[in-house]
Amino acid sequence: MSETPSRTAYANVILAATSFLLCSWAWGLISPLGGRLGTALHLSSFQQSLLVAVPVLVGSLGRIPVGALTDRLGAKVMLPAISFLTVLPVLALIPAYDSYPALLVVGFFLGLGGTPFAAAIPHGNGWFPPAQRGFALGVIGMGMGGTAIAALLTTPMLDHFGRNAQFVLVAIVLAVFGLVLLAVLRDPPGRTPPTTSFAQRFGTAAKQPMTWPLAGLYAITFGGYVAFAVYLVTYLQTGYGLEPNDASLKAAGFTLVAVVLRPFGGSLSDRIGPARVLTGCLVVVTVMALWQSFQPSLYPWATITFLTMAGALGAGAGAVFALVSQVTAKDQIGSVTGIVGAVGGLGGFVPPLVMGAIHGITGSYALGLVLLAIVAFAGLAYSWFLVRRTSTPTPPPALSR
Repeated sequence: MSETPSRTAYANVILAATSFLLCSWAWGLISPLGGRLGTALHLSSFQQSLLVAVPVLVGSLGRIPVGALTDRLGAKVMLPAISFLTVLPVLALIPAYDSYPALLVVGFFLGLGGTPFAAAIPHGNGWFPPAQRGFALGVIGMGMGGTAIAALLTTPMLDHFGRNAQFVLVAIVLAVFGLVLLAVLRDPPGRTPPTTSFAQRFGTAAKQPMTWPLAGLYAITFGGYVAFAVYLVTYLQTGYGLEPNDASLKAAGFTLVAVVLRPFGGSLSDRIGPARVLTGCLVVVTVMALWQSFQPSLYPWATITFLTMAGALGAGAGAVFALVSQVTAKDQIGSVTGIVGAVGGLGGFVPPLVMGAIHGITGSYALGLVLLAIVAFAGLAYSWFLVRRTSTPTPPPALSR
């Protein structure tokens, strides 16, 4: 492949990122409604946390089979298929809205909206040369901004157009863009489907020494972002007494900062090395989480804290996948992405449950934020070890199979 990406390469990366963006919009539909549903359905803090966390869990675990299927079938098949299939749970939110058990079931299937990441990453990896993959994968990672669209539009659309308006809108957008993907998306040149079984590819990917450490680092960065994206509305309403619309707008601001800085983290990783970028980001997350545990005033301190943490988590997530692209063989990128992405998503599933449980017991979120700081510091220690282990800014060479 030429070291200068073609216009087709850029177009395909943008299409993959947009696919992830729109499916993430669907993936995030329940979260902005958490406080409203909690009041209407008389839910406890833990029940409300579980409701917003279930799509995250399924979207995370679903990345493993989606990544493996992408290795076999290619993103040209997988991304349109996911777009079409996600329409079904989105529309199912309409009859399920007034029932907590029904919402849990629909939320389970809505998790499908979080899986395109595992198809989009190997797609972008195949279109770009190694020296520019950090930037390309960072652009794809901006698709997580779909949760910001959900946070911005869900409550206003519900108030002005009725509760079903956004569900119908998202379903239409997904169906139309699925058709666009079928017509325009192309697999990278030279893509060769693997001949081994899913079990063999998963086993090989799982045995790579860097797979699980990278998965843990992604659980801290992307998982931290997802946790705040789905729970920050509830946190701001409960901890600071904000109205739903105001809390949703501030949560969307958090998401947008993380989204914008993700490609910056990938691009900076291309220049100075992902381990160095990741180390700096985790220093910021550790300090900000500890500071927020003291519940500073919302204006300006907590606002500055959350926006700074958002930027660090977004850039850190970009750095992790810049590292993945450098240490993973090309024909295994889908399988490794599936594992790393799944564990990263699980990192977003657990904190809302922990935060809800801690608040229910103690009446405060302080302990949950201290736990985040401890976990971030552990990741910081490992990323600093990677920096010290390598004599150059680049990570260890790709591992052989």
